[in-house]
Amino acid sequence: MKRSALTPVLAALAALASIPAFSAEAPKIKLEPVYAGLKLEKPVSLQIPNDGTGRRFLVEQTGKIRLLPADEAATEAPVFLDMAGIMSVEKDFEEGLLGLAFHPDYKENGRFYLSFSRQGPKRLVLAEYAVSKTNPNTADPASERILLEVPQPEWNHNSGNIFFDPKDSLLYLCVGDGGMKNGLHLLSQKLTSWSGKVLRIDVDKRTASLPYGIPSDNPFVGTPNAAPEIWAYGFRNPWGAAIDPETGLFYLADVGQDFYEEINLVEKGGNYGWNFREASHVFPGREPLMAALGQKADPPKGAVFIDPIHEYSRADGLSITGGFVYHGKAIPAMQGHFVYGDWRFGNLWALRYDESTKSVVNHLIEKPADVASPTTQPTGFFPDENGEVLVLDWRGAIHRIVPAE
Repeated sequence: MKRSALTPVLAALAALASIPAFSAEAPKIKLEPVYAGLKLEKPVSLQIPNDGTGRRFLVEQTGKIRLLPADEAATEAPVFLDMAGIMSVEKDFEEGLLGLAFHPDYKENGRFYLSFSRQGPKRLVLAEYAVSKTNPNTADPASERILLEVPQPEWNHNSGNIFFDPKDSLLYLCVGDGGMKNGLHLLSQKLTSWSGKVLRIDVDKRTASLPYGIPSDNPFVGTPNAAPEIWAYGFRNPWGAAIDPETGLFYLADVGQDFYEEINLVEKGGNYGWNFREASHVFPGREPLMAALGQKADPPKGAVFIDPIHEYSRADGLSITGGFVYHGKAIPAMQGHFVYGDWRFGNLWALRYDESTKSVVNHLIEKPADVASPTTQPTGFFPDENGEVLVLDWRGAIHRIVPAE
């Protein structure tokens, strides 16, 4: 077909018209309970493999992966894998089964990845598993292949969020700072340690004797004494990270300690400041800690810390839970927004980041009348098969975000 000179212009205008408007109007939403007939324990992740079945896999921190029925009024959810005999927990507040990611080619290879706790010594494990060869609704626990094990000095700040990059199929693992108040172990800034980092590996390749591949463009490949798996560092306890498949922006929510919760845009090789800083502020706990340890409190000469794109204070919450960038159709005003919330207060927000102006519009979309009894205490926000938001509640509930009437 012969193309006119106007064709590229018209195509560009059509593409611009499809981009959601950067609106200052807050999305109007409500929380609708789903799976109210199921008895669930500490749900922390909900994943849908790219295998055409639309099955929803729910991760319970206490150790089970359940298959959620298509019927949201169901009263039974069969177990895909029970980790009770595989993982081990000292304190179940932050340890346990923490993350699930299905291989992008799960339909062909049946492989998936889990992050979970083990003891003696205490560690965060990243391992590969496979679905049963005889039953697609059951995993094979004997298929375990350990990829890496992160030493954990304490029971808290494991993080353990895992996901694949939607473009290059590399696996990211978020790791907390090792635990204890004030970042006592001082691991987040050490490139010799995996703690307080985002790691990036290739599960389909092998580098030397490693059970995974090191991507050649990882920022610290070739840096003496640095762990080559590191993609970014300076985090306290990442909880809720996702790459927007449309923009490629990598959002990460990092749980604060005393004053601030933060959302970062993760960049290759970026340093996000903990424990020199909490969000964009000098962390006041560092100076007395370093004095007690007989060390200098000042950051190294030339250190560059990346500010979060958004933060909130103790007036709005105590523990951030990150989510994902919404691209569903039910709530047009929420298109392109990163949906997140606060685990303790139950506040929910939708944040829109404008990459061209580096500016943020942040909408409060759910504010409980009583923070002592919020509608949800979110542990995660995940898209269903239609891209609509499912909110997991620490207390065992699941809600869908729907348009307000």
